[in-house]
Amino acid sequence: MRFLLYTHSLISDWNHGNAHFLRGILRELAARSFETLALEPEDGWSRSNLIREQGAAAADSFGETFPDLIVRTYDAAFDHEAALAAADVVLVHEWTDPGLVARIGTARRCGGDFTLLFHDTHHRAVSAERSIADLLLADYDAILAFGDTLRQRYLAAGWADQVFTWHEAADITLFKPPAERASAERASGRDLVWIGNWGDGERTRELETFLIEPCRRLGLSGTVRGVRYPDEALAQLRAAGLAYGGWIANVDVPAAFAAHRVTMHVPRRPYVESLPGIPTIRMFEALACGIPLVSAPWSDAENLFRTGQDYLSVASGDAMKTALAAVLNDPDLAASLSRSGIETIRARHTCGHRVDELLAVLRRIGTERVRRQLPGEQEAAE
Repeated sequence: MRFLLYTHSLISDWNHGNAHFLRGILRELAARSFETLALEPEDGWSRSNLIREQGAAAADSFGETFPDLIVRTYDAAFDHEAALAAADVVLVHEWTDPGLVARIGTARRCGGDFTLLFHDTHHRAVSAERSIADLLLADYDAILAFGDTLRQRYLAAGWADQVFTWHEAADITLFKPPAERASAERASGRDLVWIGNWGDGERTRELETFLIEPCRRLGLSGTVRGVRYPDEALAQLRAAGLAYGGWIANVDVPAAFAAHRVTMHVPRRPYVESLPGIPTIRMFEALACGIPLVSAPWSDAENLFRTGQDYLSVASGDAMKTALAAVLNDPDLAASLSRSGIETIRARHTCGHRVDELLAVLRRIGTERVRRQLPGEQEAAE
């Protein structure tokens, strides 16, 4: 069976965290002997910024890092209808150009014998509602929303009739506990690492409250990685004694976790205020690696994790300071959080689990052509 993914970029994860999960899903599908192809625009802003900032080699290395992923770029002359006709399942990520979203839907309506899914992994349904409401999704077979509150938003707004919750997850072929050597390095390494982009002000206050100020007050050694940090933010990091390392390829993140003793989860404000229950993908990835994690406030409305057991949750900057000190000074607490986090990810939140969920959706709403090619439930479980 052939899966076709339309994504903003699979090659670049510069300010594009959705690439992490989508890579993992396609890798899992390929490992199960499904055919996969990703299509991305040749002039996408993520890859363009990656090349501008890091050089062409950063993009060229993708093929060596992920030899199991097939990616093609498209321009204005690309024959999308031919690509769609060759696919059994088409997954369109929400950063796809609205005109192309409509064109793909038209191909489905005009006889396309493929199952068509729209995948939403952003907060625009509440923060920029018009951008989602104006999308032409009537010809899509279903929506995959990365949280139940987002699923409910689609249904309440009447944007779709078939909407399924499909959380992000960790690619545990990449994100896994460090070897014993790396564990020893962590014990003697820096205190804290935070990996995330500054963004457009959605968590500026939160980063100051839960990252910068507690680290300054504790005098922690720490590393911050990510992009789009304004000069003012960089000055704050320096004043707190935190080293700024800029962009980091997602494939290198497990090593960064292994060289530090604790990390944190700082969700963007729209998810806390309007879309509870949706963590950043870094939370899945960090727990998969076994690094102890402390989270700024968010509501685990869907009970994805075991709060207080898989990670610590705090409600204020003072509480973050106390929790970080506890993790760093109590090896037993740190080890317990590490074990529990790994356990929960492996039990519930791997890309393998999400592919199982995707296949279950296809058994339910897929075209007859797709359902005929799906493995039986017992076969899929094995």
